[in-house]
Amino acid sequence: MPKTIIMGYMKRILQLLEQLSEHTGRLFAWMLLLMVVVTFLVVVLRYAFNVGWIAMQESITYLHAIAFMMGAAYTLKHDGHVRVDIFYRRWSRRRRAWVDFLGGLLLLMPVCIFIAWSSWAYVLSSWSYLEGSPEAGGLPGVFLLKTFMLIMPVLMILQGLAQILTAWVHLRGDSTPDEGDRGIQV
Repeated sequence: MPKTIIMGYMKRILQLLEQLSEHTGRLFAWMLLLMVVVTFLVVVLRYAFNVGWIAMQESITYLHAIAFMMGAAYTLKHDGHVRVDIFYRRWSRRRRAWVDFLGGLLLLMPVCIFIAWSSWAYVLSSWSYLEGSPEAGGLPGVFLLKTFMLIMPVLMILQGLAQILTAWVHLRGDSTPDEGDRGIQV
């Protein structure tokens, strides 16, 4: 297969992976607004009307956890995770590509695989009896919340693959001159 066709396929795959992270992050960012509204309601109901619902209070924790887990790949895509940027931003484009490539391959991927592997039995156990809240009047879907512990590393792996492939393309010298401040782009 000619190199241009392979690069065309690779760029399309990268674009799809990055779009997945972008759309997932934007969609679940709305959970933060919902979380703020629910928190406001809990406070108003408790202090103005002396009314409290366990399920409503638990929903704040659920929304926070889901927004965090579903926003992790989006944050990775936009370079929002912790990095020693005082060195990275001064390095050449090629050196940053090496850092992105090796960091993704040797750090990100193993950690995400470990998170998925170590969460698997925990999530399956929760699903086996459709775990609900231990609190009277709590939310019944704890097993659904725990499922996000498997979805998060999968999304992170997909976004990590996009970054690893992007760095690899650059290291091979096949990248376009298009580069943003956030790192290597294809």
